[in-house]
Amino acid sequence: MAGGSLGPTGVAKERAELYKGRITAYVIVTCIVAAVGGSIFGYDIGISGGVTSMDEFLDKFFPEVSRNKKRAHENNYCKYNNQVLASFTSSLYLAGLVASLVASPITRNYGRKASIVCGGISFLIGATLNASAVNLAMLLLGRIMLGVGIGFGNQAVPLYLSEMAPAHLRGALNMMFQLATTLGIFTANMINYGTEKLRPWGWRLSLGLAAFPALLMTVGGLLLPETPNSLIERGEREKGRQVLENIRGTKEVDAEFQDIVDASEFANSIEHPFRNILEKRNRPQLVMGIFMPTFQILTGINSILFYAPVLFQSMGFGGSAALYSSALTGAVLASSTFISIATVDRLGRRALLISGGIQMIVCQCVVSLILGVKFGHNQELTKGFSILVVVVICLFVVAFGWSWGPLGWTVPSEIFPLETRSAGQSITVAVNLFFTFIIGQSFLSMLCAFKFGIFLFFAGWITIMTIFVYLFLPETKGVPIEEMILLWQKHWFWKRTVPAF
Repeated sequence: MAGGSLGPTGVAKERAELYKGRITAYVIVTCIVAAVGGSIFGYDIGISGGVTSMDEFLDKFFPEVSRNKKRAHENNYCKYNNQVLASFTSSLYLAGLVASLVASPITRNYGRKASIVCGGISFLIGATLNASAVNLAMLLLGRIMLGVGIGFGNQAVPLYLSEMAPAHLRGALNMMFQLATTLGIFTANMINYGTEKLRPWGWRLSLGLAAFPALLMTVGGLLLPETPNSLIERGEREKGRQVLENIRGTKEVDAEFQDIVDASEFANSIEHPFRNILEKRNRPQLVMGIFMPTFQILTGINSILFYAPVLFQSMGFGGSAALYSSALTGAVLASSTFISIATVDRLGRRALLISGGIQMIVCQCVVSLILGVKFGHNQELTKGFSILVVVVICLFVVAFGWSWGPLGWTVPSEIFPLETRSAGQSITVAVNLFFTFIIGQSFLSMLCAFKFGIFLFFAGWITIMTIFVYLFLPETKGVPIEEMILLWQKHWFWKRTVPAF
């Protein structure tokens, strides 16, 4: 075994140059299958906004909104302002928040695979309930089960990807989760575009087809190997080493294996990971685990993706045109993720986050300006300005797709030491889902109250988060996941809280 002095986290100091291995077909296939879990998250984001703009769905479950939509309204921004309708979208994320915290001990004690399978089964149940719903209670129960599935999946899949990937390609492989998410959004948008014409039952097909990615996630979770980190942490060292050799394509894994063993020994000495994560030396990771998902949601992207058809209809687009425009933004988001996959391990996390933030700020301000000047009471945008709004929103989505979209998940999943990794990922997912719930529940009311100013509200938050990254986030590209602690010790600010060893 490779030698090295041990620090307080049980990890040998700077052994990364001794790591051997290459990218193997084995690890690519396992990462692709695991990342399908992201498609579930994306499918729901895309499907809910489209379904809530369908007349038959509104007539059956939200008749008040349907009547308000069809009558002339003195304020275009307030057509869909209904808290019960908002709860259809947001209830899922509140359930996911609770489920992600429950998933943490399951992921740690029974493995990443167990949580992935639990997530897939819960999502299958939720999709079945939604497709067959006959009343609002059944519909909301289905949404809650979908939320449980998302809570488990989002907690386990990013961890799985980070632990399976070699350090020099961890960013790109981890983004398979975000790529699957964006493809799920695009697929949902295209399905909505088609099912909107299948009246009166098209909405049932849109909701029911969520079972397909859930089935892939469940079967894939059963067939996947467990990560070496999880196996070693749970005492199966020989099996863990065998998996490590398989995914690295070499028998020369002594250095990486020893780092995982050292980290697992220290992890097993920690009885209460959630209490341990509050210790001063873990403060940088905790701060990032809270602020990265918070900022990701405060870009305003979920408002656009959840309510894209509603948003475009509020701006005067027809029903089919609104669904088409939202499908376009979904396609743009999926395509832009490839930019991040291709550049994240060359340009680094910080460069993508900062450049994406600047572009998003400009786009939000431009949309706000257009709507403020050209869109008012009982007015519809002209064709030229409508096209311009869609183009600028697409540019916003592109910037999000290469920056905060994937990196909002990638950075938190790779920075926590093994002893707090499942707890840290649970906190990240819980925070993400909490703010997703807040924005999902409040966006229609905020749109009604702020009008075009809603885009300036999000632009302000993007400004804050871009400055935050510039000042407080160290570059993590190419750093082995078990040696991430060294970054904080060298950082101008965080070295004050992380002890040297």
